[in-house]
Amino acid sequence: MKGILTLPMLFTLGAVAQPQSRPVANEPTHTIEIHAHRFAFEPSEISLKKGQPITLRLISDDVPHSLRIRDLQLNEEVSKGHPAEATVNPASTGDFHGECGRFCGSGHGSMKFTVHVTE
Repeated sequence: MKGILTLPMLFTLGAVAQPQSRPVANEPTHTIEIHAHRFAFEPSEISLKKGQPITLRLISDDVPHSLRIRDLQLNEEVSKGHPAEATVNPASTGDFHGECGRFCGSGHGSMKFTVHVTE
């Protein structure tokens, strides 16, 4: 009799322990891949929606770089062979300008990046 009672309990526990298949609020549902190389980001501009989190995957094609966007509190460093990811959840609309935050050579100053955030 004891074995019969535990079988329904196992099914109940299994149903409760199953992971949710729906995204949880404020978890990113999309990833944008950004390549950094001497002396540009590709793409150099992206558009996001206010209040919708997104994962940025930064990949270096050559030397160490970083993507720094002060107004979005982002400064993600990356080196060749070691991609980095950061989640951004813009709280306001507008254009947010960034650059490479790590000196990478004579054209370093031309590495610009823009995030357009809309409603």
